[in-house]
Amino acid sequence: MTREEGLSRLEALGFRHGDAEMLWEHFADAEQRGKKGHGYSRIRWLERLEGFDPAARPVERVESDGYWRWHANGTIGYLALRRAAHACGERPPGQARLVVVERCFPTGMLGHYARLLAASGLVAVVTATSPARLGPPGGPKLAGTNPLAVGIPSSDGQPVVVDVSMGAVTWGDVIAGLAEEGDLVPFGGEQWHKAFALALGLQLLVDSLVTEPGHAALLLVARPESDPVPALRELAPGVRLPGDS
Repeated sequence: MTREEGLSRLEALGFRHGDAEMLWEHFADAEQRGKKGHGYSRIRWLERLEGFDPAARPVERVESDGYWRWHANGTIGYLALRRAAHACGERPPGQARLVVVERCFPTGMLGHYARLLAASGLVAVVTATSPARLGPPGGPKLAGTNPLAVGIPSSDGQPVVVDVSMGAVTWGDVIAGLAEEGDLVPFGGEQWHKAFALALGLQLLVDSLVTEPGHAALLLVARPESDPVPALRELAPGVRLPGDS
């Protein structure tokens, strides 16, 4: 898919040009990193998705140096989380800040936001909830795939960005036709309980911090006190670290 086609289809859904460009940047980033389930296939998915207002804007409801609460306010989760992350880069905390973005779905590739924050010089941890798709074998679905992303800035301009979903495959892989829905189980094979425990813990962490039911995202951002990435790269010459192109 070309950029022109992608932007045209997103604008046809009612997104302003600037918002369409943000979405395209997210999808193109995913394609470039080999995460096809979060790439251009999501445009087709959005064309069938209901329940969001392409003209809406997220709102900031609580603000202190160490804590922000945002509400997507009807806009799609990609844009709500992107604007909250961008605001953190523009107005970084004195030391650290917890950001809750309520009614925020879908959010896509969480490493995208962790990378943006790392580029702003901030350490970042990002997670988000999604429809319950993981559970014990033969048991009820109790948690979303609930990915966890960590971004660590670096003075060499090459941040380390870890982005791990708790599923053996992602829902995006199912959407893109790269996996079957039955393949979506906690990763780890016989050690599935470890991924399930992480998914459940992240689910309850986010759910405990929202003021109304619904999917939400969580950002933890902090100013780094040291610069560990260059030394790590010196220990592993030629090794592809998480988040490298």
